[in-house]
Amino acid sequence: MSRFAWLFATSVALSAQTLPTVYVLATGGTIESRHNQASLSGQQLIDAVPAIAKIARIQTEQVASVGSRDMTPAIWLKLALRINELQSRPDVAGIIVTHGTDTLEETAYFLDLTVAGTKPVVMVAAQRPASEPDSDGPRNLLDAVRVATSPEAVDKGVLVVLNGQINAARDVTKTHTSQVETFRSFEFGELGIADAETVRFYRAPLRRQTIAVTAETKLPRVEIVYNYAGADGRLIRALLPEADLGGIVVAAVGLGNSTSGMTAAILEARKKNVPIVIASRVPSGRVFSLYEDRSVAFGPGSVSSDNLNPQKARVLLMLALTRTKDPAEIQKYFDR
Repeated sequence: MSRFAWLFATSVALSAQTLPTVYVLATGGTIESRHNQASLSGQQLIDAVPAIAKIARIQTEQVASVGSRDMTPAIWLKLALRINELQSRPDVAGIIVTHGTDTLEETAYFLDLTVAGTKPVVMVAAQRPASEPDSDGPRNLLDAVRVATSPEAVDKGVLVVLNGQINAARDVTKTHTSQVETFRSFEFGELGIADAETVRFYRAPLRRQTIAVTAETKLPRVEIVYNYAGADGRLIRALLPEADLGGIVVAAVGLGNSTSGMTAAILEARKKNVPIVIASRVPSGRVFSLYEDRSVAFGPGSVSSDNLNPQKARVLLMLALTRTKDPAEIQKYFDR
């Protein structure tokens, strides 16, 4: 090796040593998928974006390999425990989780509720497979690394980074089946942006809490039942005899309204001490009691989801039930 080549190689090696270390925990999803071919591994994803090597030293782990439609609470726990381990390591600057888009918001919110520490945790995904010429995965992944190494991302909770936008796990939801601009925070907007020049935050999430989990944590079964015109409550009644039922989230209409049949079934569930959370199928706004003839749904035994959508209300109820079954105490978790 010539002296010049040795000096260049040494310079590159020293430069790499000074870069921050980011862990990428891969779980599967469209970002790793290719039409008619085997899915990419986490390391192959990173190798496909050479610009990442100039920003951070990447360590990859394949935690799971599932489409997010098949994501499970067991994988949530596995991710939370591993991220908490990485949070305690001084050599780790940030953590990225690659994920499918279908249930990303649920995983993101679970991690937001269970991960301790202040190091950035970034969820990233893609709407178009890696084999597509216009795949959004490489750009999203590069942005995720930039956010994970940004000092501005410290102590912001779990972040969702796609399409140049940074959203809070609690607020964000998938809004379109196929467009790349699918993750949005309806009422309050994104936290910041990751553009070609910089990573910049314009606000910080305030509604944050941590519910510790361990390898022994058993997450209870919680079901979601939708309200709709003519709903008679039979779906709630069908669940009540099931021994492993932990609680029910009702996806109500409007402010949290239910049909008379659904309300009667809610009252039956409350008499059997089944925790009930009232959410709304409307994308924006809080759930609260307004009409006197509907107030029974919010009497003792029912919990308001505040502004959490049904799928996120389910996540929080599952975790709250590891601490208490008292509706008044569960309500405190939703009020934080």
